[in-house]
Amino acid sequence: MAELICSTLLEGVPHAFLDAVQSDARQFDLVAHTAGPVFARQVHSADVLAVSAPFKGDPPEVDALVTVTPGLALGIVTADCAPVLLADMQAGVIGAAHAGWRGAHGGVIAATVDAMVKLGAEPARIAAAIGPCVAQASYEVDEPFRSRFGENDDRFFLAGRPGHWQFDLPGYVAAQLAQSGLERIDPLGLDTYADPARFHSFRRSTHNGVSTLGRQFSLVALPLLRETRRN
Repeated sequence: MAELICSTLLEGVPHAFLDAVQSDARQFDLVAHTAGPVFARQVHSADVLAVSAPFKGDPPEVDALVTVTPGLALGIVTADCAPVLLADMQAGVIGAAHAGWRGAHGGVIAATVDAMVKLGAEPARIAAAIGPCVAQASYEVDEPFRSRFGENDDRFFLAGRPGHWQFDLPGYVAAQLAQSGLERIDPLGLDTYADPARFHSFRRSTHNGVSTLGRQFSLVALPLLRETRRN
């Protein structure tokens, strides 16, 4: 089994971006937690929910989760979209966001940071890691896609064949994290599309005419509090 994909910026925070093999086996126990993991029904929105326990019944339709509950693992499901794991360990606040282009463009990153701040986090203390997702070299988009973004976003597009561009999703997400006040950001630089031996990719499967339900799971949890023993 391959080693877990982790970020040095989140050292001390139980977390991992599981690869395809680990995800297919649902090896959630590789990330320390006692309750959960908690997964929402992702719909490419900018909606965020603060949680304190596993959901009862159907999960809500949101694309980011935040918590202050030790041991509760927050989960994100992706195939090419960017999974973003965040933590302010001083405040004891963590978050997990699903940032496809729609959610990122719609404000899910800023909304996640705002939700963490409401729980006591400070942007300058939050560390964030951007996990495996489709990279710019693998992400060709057309004119209707490009037209959704303004001139201030030119740096995230490289001109390609006529009428097409290469979009930098992880760079776009990293920029939004920085705009939200984060100073410690770790784009891991792992391309789901270009590494079929390691990652599922919806875009790659579509291009190859193959249907797939394969997804990667990303998890983050606050460490469990140690009980204080009295003599």
